[in-house]
This record gives sequence, C-alpha cells and structure tokens, in this order.
Amino acid sequence: MSVWERITASKTAIAQHATKSGKVNANSRVPAGQTEVKNFPVLNIGLQPSIAKIDWSLRIYGLVEKELNLDWAAFEALPQITNVSDFHCVTRWSQLDMDWQGVSAQAVLALAAPLKTAKFVTLHGYDGYTTNLSLEALLDDDVLVAHSVLGQVLTREHGGPARMIVPKRYAWKGAKWLKAIELHAEDKLGFWELRGYHNYADPFLEQRFSSEG
Repeated sequence: MSVWERITASKTAIAQHATKSGKVNANSRVPAGQTEVKNFPVLNIGLQPSIAKIDWSLRIYGLVEKELNLDWAAFEALPQITNVSDFHCVTRWSQLDMDWQGVSAQAVLALAAPLKTAKFVTLHGYDGYTTNLSLEALLDDDVLVAHSVLGQVLTREHGGPARMIVPKRYAWKGAKWLKAIELHAEDKLGFWELRGYHNYADPFLEQRFSSEG
C-alpha cells in the first residue's frame, strides 16, 4: 500500500468512527479538542506536487460570466492583502496569528463574475485534491488565495506557490497547490467529504466528521 493509500485509509477510518467532543481550552480562540502549536506542521494526502510559478495558473470556471485562467504575473498584479487569522487543523492542532499574504477570494471571483445560479464551489489542487464550500463561505472577507505566510513565500510542503485559506473552517477546506475554482448550482462533495469528513467543518462546533453535528 502506498503512502497516499495508507494516509487516506487511516483518516477515513477515523472519520467513520468519530471521537467524542474534545476538552474546552482556557484560550477561547483555540476550539475544543485542539492543541495550540507554534511550528506549523505539514499535512497532506501523501502527494506534494512541485509547481514552478512560470507553470502555475488558476482557472475559474463553471457558472461564471467569464471563464478565466490567471497566470502568476496576472495573479501578482491583483491587489495584495495581508490577513491575520487562526489556523485549525482537523488533526487537532491550531496555530494562532498566522499572517497570510495574497489576494482576496472576493477579488479573484469578481474577475469571473459568478452567475446568480452559482451557489457552491469546488476547489481543485494540482495534487488531484478537491474540497467543497458554499460560494457564500468562499466570499467571506477573510478568505484569500495565499502565496506567503509569516513573512516567507509558501514552500512546496505548505501548498506553494498558492493555496486557499478559509479561516472559519478546518484547514482541509482550503486546498493546497490551488489549480482551479469551479462554481456550481448544487453542492458536490470533495475528497475528504466523500470519505466521512463534515461538509461544513466549523472548528468551534467541532464539525470534524459527518456524524458530529
């Protein structure tokens, strides 16, 4: 069994046998069941694609007025922002005060002009990973396509050259090695959601697995 298959099987088994609610933390910014860390651990589905900036592009398609393919130069030319937020991983660790740099999801989506019928999105990664969100969640004002964190460009291990950051959801809802944003009228479950992870994924409601709320 490959590393990818072992990781997937292990996490799927956990999702199918969901654990009880976690202990409440003294720090209210750290959700119940989470442990605060300082070292930004590396987690993925066992694949770490190497994408040079010259080869990177972000496709926005589906229910949009104008399908787009942004290359790196076009992405860098968009208004750049810094957003400080907390990062919560479903594997029960949180890191606070992560200062991400990149382009807001609102700005990226505005270029494509989502149709009124668009209600949901699928995020696609260069590793073949997918995850789903409501369009409303993606357009929250703290969501961004990030290229840097903590003053450094994103490394390959952390999803560089660009990844989605969705602070109000567990981190699996923000695809690493971001390749495309697809807009739909109906919700379509992503990689982990199909394997038992929660569809909404609110850390403060401990929505790790589909059997948890």
